[in-house]
Amino acid sequence: MFHINIKFQVTVKLENRLKKKKVKIGILGGTFDPAHKGHLAISKEAHNKFDLKLIIWAITSQNPFKKKTSKNLKERINNCKRIIKNNKFIKVKYFEDLINSNKSTDLIDYLYKTQKYELFFLIGADNLIKFHKWHKWKNILKKSKLIVFDRHGYKKSSLKSKTYKNSGTKTVTFVEFNKVNISSSQLRKI
Repeated sequence: MFHINIKFQVTVKLENRLKKKKVKIGILGGTFDPAHKGHLAISKEAHNKFDLKLIIWAITSQNPFKKKTSKNLKERINNCKRIIKNNKFIKVKYFEDLINSNKSTDLIDYLYKTQKYELFFLIGADNLIKFHKWHKWKNILKKSKLIVFDRHGYKKSSLKSKTYKNSGTKTVTFVEFNKVNISSSQLRKI
């Protein structure tokens, strides 16, 4: 009788742990060179539309697909913090020293392994076009949901992308979004 009671208690504790809801968080990665109102707008939209409790702006020292950044890391982090100052649901984080990598897949692995979070990876439609070229891109889709924000001139190509065609709407959600149509690259030219 005593043995059965212990088994029952262990089973109940395990079931209760499994029932705990994971915290829904969004990850917006990039060099943020510079951070701008477009980053903030999609963060707010994702926060509201998908009921995300937290959005992490995961700043990278260098995007492997882009040229060298114009500002140093500290300047970019400070600029991000200035942009998000009144939005407590957004946190600026630099993970690369902690995870020894600048790859998105490694950040997803790091956050996923805690089993505390339901992960949403936020990108612009322009990034979806070449997403299949990202390091271990299928791992990102396996462990997070991809939220793709429309950008003027990219919708058609992004919906024809290898990633979208192979993943469909189960792991990739396309968000019609025309509020902001500016990129960090365009801002650097100003």
